[in-house]
Amino acid sequence: MNFVAIKMLVGDRVKYIGIVTGLTFASLLITQQAAIFIGVMTWTFGMITDNALPDIWVMDPKVQFVDDGKPVMNSQLYRVRGITGVEWAVPMYRGMMRVRLQSGILQECLVLGLDDATLVGGPPKMVEGQITDLKLNDAIIVNTEGAQKRLAARGPHGELIPLKVGDTLEINDHRAIVQGLCKTSRTFIIQPIIYTTFSRATTFAPYERRMMNFVLVKAKKGQNHKELCRRIRETTGLAAYPKEEFKWLTMWYYLKNTGLPINFGLAVLMGFIIGAAIAGQTFYNFTQDNLRYFGALKAMGATNPTLLKMIVLQALVVAGIGYGLGVGAASLMGTLTKNTSLTFLMPWQLLILSAATVLIISILSAAISIVKVMRLEPAIVFKS
Repeated sequence: MNFVAIKMLVGDRVKYIGIVTGLTFASLLITQQAAIFIGVMTWTFGMITDNALPDIWVMDPKVQFVDDGKPVMNSQLYRVRGITGVEWAVPMYRGMMRVRLQSGILQECLVLGLDDATLVGGPPKMVEGQITDLKLNDAIIVNTEGAQKRLAARGPHGELIPLKVGDTLEINDHRAIVQGLCKTSRTFIIQPIIYTTFSRATTFAPYERRMMNFVLVKAKKGQNHKELCRRIRETTGLAAYPKEEFKWLTMWYYLKNTGLPINFGLAVLMGFIIGAAIAGQTFYNFTQDNLRYFGALKAMGATNPTLLKMIVLQALVVAGIGYGLGVGAASLMGTLTKNTSLTFLMPWQLLILSAATVLIISILSAAISIVKVMRLEPAIVFKS
């Protein structure tokens, strides 16, 4: 009977292709939009991702996300270092500063100040130079995207001339020499990112009583991170989060305070509705056209459970084909846009969710047909 069900399904090629097309479109749109949404969400904690060494981030209790770095007293660093379970703790400065290019144009940049001794918190990948070059006089490292775009100079014909190693910038009337270029994770901060040492960053910045935004902490081996965070909070009065928890805190802030979930959610919902409408209508028409064959099978002794299994099999076949084609097309689009500004991330959980969604669409599409076949009278086969 399974062979007969498949034979009936592919026998009407127009409707068979129509059902598969509807499910493919649904799978493509759901997977693609969800993958882009997940990729965009990774931008929210890109700065945390780039800092692989620290286990815990310590900050002002009112900080809501990673880009909301409120400064704390520098003396808090030594209090954190003295807490049981802390292997090391280093400061980090984070602030927006005006940078004057060689052409005289002012550009807002994100300046990150790293611990002078260890340079913990530096860029994840160097393209030119070494991170230790920050120990040179007036040294800075610039991310490649900023160097190629916003910090680039204009040539005589209007072409962009990327910033390169050895070029000089001016940050708040202080000289800064580019000693390296680096790759950083994408973030919602569109301004160029500049790395330097903590002491130099605080020299560049207008003086304030509080100059340290974060304390990056490495826990001792075997130390429970949540327990250590609790001790840090009780000792210093500051907020302390394990790295993964701080990522979720940042992501949830953007989910609750931006329109991203609604925008992408509507696109996914449209994919579900359109896919269900196309597949459901086509599957119903397919069943309607084959009622006489189902009637003949009933007349020959086929039971309702047997016919039910046939329809479910047909639904599963088109679901598998549509899902495979849709996910394949979404993966291809992700590969083609790999080196563009479009972000695309497809974890295995998304593939399972997409498969479940396509399966639900197929079952819903088949449900109407199942009711029709269950109520079918075998005598229909004898009507003219």
